[in-house]
Amino acid sequence: MITPAAPGSKAGNRATAERWQALLEQAGHKISIVTAYHGEPCDLFLALHAWRSHEAVRLFRETWPGKPLVVALTGTDIYLHQPQYPEQTHYSMQAADALIGLHAQVGDDIPGAFRDKLVTLFQSADRPTGQSGKVFSESPYFDICVIGHLRAEKDSLRAAKAARRLPADSRIRVSCAGKAHNEHWESLANQELKENPRFRWLGELEKTDVAKLMAESRLLVMSSVMEGGANVVSEACRAGLPVIASDISGNTGLLGEDYRGYYPVGDTQALAKVLERAENDSRFLEQLREHVGQLASRFTPEKELESLEQRLHSQCSAAPGKTLKLTLLT
Repeated sequence: MITPAAPGSKAGNRATAERWQALLEQAGHKISIVTAYHGEPCDLFLALHAWRSHEAVRLFRETWPGKPLVVALTGTDIYLHQPQYPEQTHYSMQAADALIGLHAQVGDDIPGAFRDKLVTLFQSADRPTGQSGKVFSESPYFDICVIGHLRAEKDSLRAAKAARRLPADSRIRVSCAGKAHNEHWESLANQELKENPRFRWLGELEKTDVAKLMAESRLLVMSSVMEGGANVVSEACRAGLPVIASDISGNTGLLGEDYRGYYPVGDTQALAKVLERAENDSRFLEQLREHVGQLASRFTPEKELESLEQRLHSQCSAAPGKTLKLTLLT
């Protein structure tokens, strides 16, 4: 498993790679994690990220032309790098024996020539323990969480900006958990803290603290402008936490076209209206909760492993016990 993200990184792709490692090792495979690929032999090569991995993909394909290659497509692959760097991104798609998409609408967003290679895999999350029967009556706030590193692709402060437009008697408070991508985003978050009494920036949290934040929240806002299939949506569904999401394919491909909690991407006023409705319309909030609860079984570790194994066995003839080298470049 190759990644420039150092051990301990909380980057989403690193988390995916480590989860896949654990699942595949449980199934009897041997997984190695490295930070660079130099042509080492392996039974199977899995690259998470078509564009960032394209040099490693090219080296593997040239060095081991008969070995199976699987490429997992990320959100930036499909919605950013594919139009910006089509030659490199499409090379990885073309070179792959199989492609993995992380939401149900990926096939609509890649060239038709590659769709026959594509399988959909929903990222999993563990079911929270000890969080049933949530009680919010003691809190003076109607808490909303935004989880993910602060960066442009996530539109991370959209919920905070929407909260500014709520009526004066609204109890909504937006808690943002994540590390600033750069100094610009750190400055934006600090400015929001100064100007917006409805906003908290919690910084980067440990996994247990993220789970606690979700348990204490009434809603999760997923405001991304591009997304490959965010694992935090899986976590919310498994936790029974309603989601308010931008209407991009990376969200609709997880939550379904008929989900009622969408707003037009980047539309602050529309998001404010949905948040206000969720705070004041208990039936609407319950409908969202029921919907994500019905989806929870889609995001189990057992189903994620089954999808991984299907891809390795049916497309690449890999058998349990073989050594697999997974590639991840973030």
